[in-house]
Amino acid sequence: MNHTIINIPETDSTNTYIKTLPVADGITAVAADYQTAGRGQGTNSWESEAGSNLLFSLRFRPAGIAVGSQFLLSMTMALAIKEVLDIYAEGFTLKWPNDIYWHDKKISGTLIETTVSGRQLGSCTFGIGINVNQQRFLSDAPNPISLSSITGHAEDRQLLLSRIIDAFEKYYSILSNDGVGDIVKLYHQSLYRRSGFHLYRDSAGEFMARIHHVGIDGHLHLEHEDGTISEYAFKQVAFVLPR
Repeated sequence: MNHTIINIPETDSTNTYIKTLPVADGITAVAADYQTAGRGQGTNSWESEAGSNLLFSLRFRPAGIAVGSQFLLSMTMALAIKEVLDIYAEGFTLKWPNDIYWHDKKISGTLIETTVSGRQLGSCTFGIGINVNQQRFLSDAPNPISLSSITGHAEDRQLLLSRIIDAFEKYYSILSNDGVGDIVKLYHQSLYRRSGFHLYRDSAGEFMARIHHVGIDGHLHLEHEDGTISEYAFKQVAFVLPR
């Protein structure tokens, strides 16, 4: 897939900016040094020091992805980001639904927006924030960390972006060539808390459970200690993180 990278100094949100551009063949990526209104999932915001982190949106036309299976694209991008971060250090995992963690600390988050064409997806936009060179975090986010804090030195944001696009193209090619099972397997192998019982919280309170599986609809299935399984959509359950 051919790709185009557009670098801009500042915008409210790269997802908003990229929507002003025509949907091109191949991949379009817009990267900004600073976002005045960077967004996370739901009403969450994304803290980022100007010029320190990798803030970008990537848009393309997925082929043959049915409405209801769009989480396969989330899995694909998460695997791409993790593979690239694995170049720099060990200890990265995918925290459901689409965060990247280094041990128990968050380094990256992704917001996904799609359009629909008939029964299939028409376009897909990933809005991605990766903490790269920021050293101090001032928001009330409980557990941020940056890549440079892990490696001990500043990292090249453009090289990181280029590597992620290349890795995404690789994993998307796997998905497109009858590789749904491969993508799902790799995603599960890379999950944060992929084994053992851990503490979670839902509307009824805290409980111990282990990950049973994540469906291609994006729902998390947790197995309780008594063997029963509960299914959760986004925001219906939270990981209780170590302090």
